[in-house]
Amino acid sequence: MSIEVSMTVNGRAVTREVDDHTLLVHYIREHLGLTGTHVGCDTAQCGACTVLRDGRAVKSCNQLAAMAVGCRITTIEGVASPDGTLHPLQDAFRRKHGLQCGYCTPGMVMSALDLLRRNPHPTEQEIAEQLDGNLCRCTGYYNIVKAIHAASRAMSA
Repeated sequence: MSIEVSMTVNGRAVTREVDDHTLLVHYIREHLGLTGTHVGCDTAQCGACTVLRDGRAVKSCNQLAAMAVGCRITTIEGVASPDGTLHPLQDAFRRKHGLQCGYCTPGMVMSALDLLRRNPHPTEQEIAEQLDGNLCRCTGYYNIVKAIHAASRAMSA
């Protein structure tokens, strides 16, 4: 059965008709063409699909698009300024080498944005707890934590 799904994605109102079982991650990638949100495990274990829903980090692979009707969704494409200037968190990931292959990076950034919104000066333990559901097979997390710390300082300056 098809349903109409409307929400605001990266500040833009969108409406698409989709199958009622369409996952939010597929709505974002396939119906809106925003491919920065990745599909990793399809079981909400890896965090590559993390987006912000009404400002909170959620894994979009285990939520139906219909569950986000009327919500504000932010994907990695909506984080940088419209002129392409990186958000301080994105810039910190770049400067502190918080990425290697980049597959997990969008989900890591979205999870970290949620943390920094709630806690502008997190400890390493708080960062580790926030990133618990985001897997990286390349960096070992050390530089990711350094990047989030650097971003917290830059964002509060």
